[in-house]
Amino acid sequence: MITKLIVRGMLVGLLAGLFAGVFAYTVGEPRVDRAIALEEAAAASAGTGAHSHEAAEPAHSHGEEAPVSRNGQRFGLFLALALYGLALGGLFALVYAGVRGRVGPRSEPLLAVSLAAAAFIAIVLIPFVKYPANPPAVGDPETINQRTVLYLVAVAIGILSVGAAAAAHRYVSSEEAWPRWLAGGAALLVPVTAAWILLPGIDEVPEGFPAGLLWDFRLASLGTQAVFWLGVGALFAFAARRRSPA
Repeated sequence: MITKLIVRGMLVGLLAGLFAGVFAYTVGEPRVDRAIALEEAAAASAGTGAHSHEAAEPAHSHGEEAPVSRNGQRFGLFLALALYGLALGGLFALVYAGVRGRVGPRSEPLLAVSLAAAAFIAIVLIPFVKYPANPPAVGDPETINQRTVLYLVAVAIGILSVGAAAAAHRYVSSEEAWPRWLAGGAALLVPVTAAWILLPGIDEVPEGFPAGLLWDFRLASLGTQAVFWLGVGALFAFAARRRSPA
């Protein structure tokens, strides 16, 4: 039974990853192209401003062709999201199996949608508030390890906060719904707010980088994840309904 559930989750994740890939290709890739063009223009400008006594030296590699072409990168986008979907779809199925009948709605389709929404909030939305995605030409390569660690810390805080909210909502004994929702909201917001205040900020946007392009890219990145988790929740709910129509 659990094996079939994991296989179902992986297939659902694969399809959701491909849906997200279509969104990212349609909405996000034009922003990436613009950011790359800005990066190349800045590199060319820096190259023309070099001192004349360095003219005999080999030029920096900004003008060299990228190791992977843009078409190759676009193919890699779909491949990466498909693999991402396979992995997270399997994990989603395991979590779904663990909480089914114990936490959340009794209806299996509604549980699938609720769990996908919780996953989006925990591992996408909460980290995004503190550390949003950046396009090419934004970010110092020397701080990539620090930024990666901080982002993973934000993901861990998001998962723990959503878990605490679910536990608080479940264990508050009240016949009315609002005390449970209030307890769950507080359990979510208190650690998230504390982390937002205590974790160091990262602002490596170069001077003059178009603010509109930056936020368009970030919203496209957030939208890609939203499409993915919407697809996971909807497809898993559909599969659960087909398996158990009653």
